Amino acid sequence: MAISLTTMSYSLIQQVWNPFWPKYLKDNLGANAIIIGLISGINTEETLLFSMLEGFIADRYDRKKIIVWGTALRTISPLIYLFAPSWEWIILATLFNGMTNIYIPAFQAIVADSMPSRKRGTGYGVYNAVTHLPNIVSPIIGGICMDAWGIVNGLRVFLIANIIVSIIITLIRYKYTEETIQSKPRDSHGSKFSLKIISEISRPLKIIILVAMIGSFSSRLVFGFANLFALEVIKITNTQLVLVQTIVGVMRVSLSIPSGMLSDKYGRKGNIMASRVANPVTQWIMAYATTFEIYAGGRLLNGVAMALGGGGQQAGGPSWNALIADLLPPEKRATYIGTQNTLTALVGTPSAILGGWLYQTYSPQTPFIVSGMIGLVAAGLFWWAVDEPTNEDKQEAIARIDRENIAKKQVKPT
Repeated sequence: MAISLTTMSYSLIQQVWNPFWPKYLKDNLGANAIIIGLISGINTEETLLFSMLEGFIADRYDRKKIIVWGTALRTISPLIYLFAPSWEWIILATLFNGMTNIYIPAFQAIVADSMPSRKRGTGYGVYNAVTHLPNIVSPIIGGICMDAWGIVNGLRVFLIANIIVSIIITLIRYKYTEETIQSKPRDSHGSKFSLKIISEISRPLKIIILVAMIGSFSSRLVFGFANLFALEVIKITNTQLVLVQTIVGVMRVSLSIPSGMLSDKYGRKGNIMASRVANPVTQWIMAYATTFEIYAGGRLLNGVAMALGGGGQQAGGPSWNALIADLLPPEKRATYIGTQNTLTALVGTPSAILGGWLYQTYSPQTPFIVSGMIGLVAAGLFWWAVDEPTNEDKQEAIARIDRENIAKKQVKPT
């Protein structure tokens, strides 16, 4: 509960100013499309670059401590954003923000450990619904405030709010986050980190990582410019931009739980495939959109894809996360999540820069067209190469986890 509510609180503030961030960088700090792509790439991918090591650590030491320290350090970057005189300072702050996000694998592993094993898809659906509630109201607040105060003053107000909320979240996570796995002694067997971790991953999970890498390359081509493209090329208004984002937020929240329930009943693969196919179609709709109505239709389709799970900026969603949890024991989840994050980061950052170059050199539509083509490759690979566990495999895994939980309860503290 502490994880869900604090994540929701952070998103509530960040999603107010984040849609207007690329335009602020361009109009006020002198960044061009390539620089915006670079900052966007660093913001997401540098956060993930060291996740493999971080995940390894999170499976062996206290996840709670990692989460608390990472959350506390994240208060510094918004402070630099607030006083940055040029885009060069934003790059430095973004690099630091990425290094402070050492807690992501531990955070995601605690979420996975907390899900009910028999209703994992539904559990992730509820978690996604709660954490994405801000996507319904935050864009509206942002649009109203930016129109009333201007983008510069509006951003500064909410960056200050971001700093205050981050401090409060740190205190809440320190007090209420519960550890979900016993840390292992430093001299235990297998406690040394090495790239051999990758070779120990099963074939289905290796394919899932590859799909995530291709999908990351595809989505990162356009992610940093989507709002800028809508405002300057399609020429929608600020109000129309936040209206669409609000409707997409409503769709994600309302469909997350049904999506998770469907994946529990009928399997994960169908939901993930629908998401993986819908995402490229969205990019092509964006590329050829000339009116607000066409743009809105593409974004709404993308909202459905993100709710189903498996598409979007990063691999995720109820079905995708539940499939990974199905295939992994609890003590290896953070390591695997960290490995997936690191490898997707390796392709995501150059993709964002390439997207900016295509946007500026050829046309704003080009990165969207290329993104859709690459996204279909990821969808085809997933359909052809990934098989989800059978019901018998799932029942055996559930029984093993139940036995481990019973054993933990019977161990008396010394």
